[in-house]
Amino acid sequence: MTEIAFHFNAPDKLAYACRLLRKAVIGGAQVVVTGEDDALRRLDQQLWTFSPLDFVPHCLADSPAAVLQATPVVLAADLQRAPHHQVLVNLGDRVPEGFERFARLIEVVSGHDEDRAGARERWRHYAARGYAIVRHDLELKDSP
Repeated sequence: MTEIAFHFNAPDKLAYACRLLRKAVIGGAQVVVTGEDDALRRLDQQLWTFSPLDFVPHCLADSPAAVLQATPVVLAADLQRAPHHQVLVNLGDRVPEGFERFARLIEVVSGHDEDRAGARERWRHYAARGYAIVRHDLELKDSP
């Protein structure tokens, strides 16, 4: 069963995602990031610029198959195109269709009321289906 964690109170979802992805890649994880197309485009740009000393290898889901297989972070609005199913990071406002194929799901949630309300709906969706959920309040701890 998919392990689900909510990371609440991210001051900037994309900046937090960049740090989270850097940590995941350093740890050897393969990650798919999903969300709306605009957010994924902005994340793609931010991954190139967020740190002058770090590079997070990533590509879009429409990249050639060889690139997808060799890249630890894939940005995919449509999870049917996901080349691996280890970790899924959701930056979107809906339950990702097909999340259950992943070993882990991380929901990144900002402190904005609208984002938190959507997160509560997703939490209820997962809980109603019997998933155990871990809550990480980012205001109470350091960023990854």
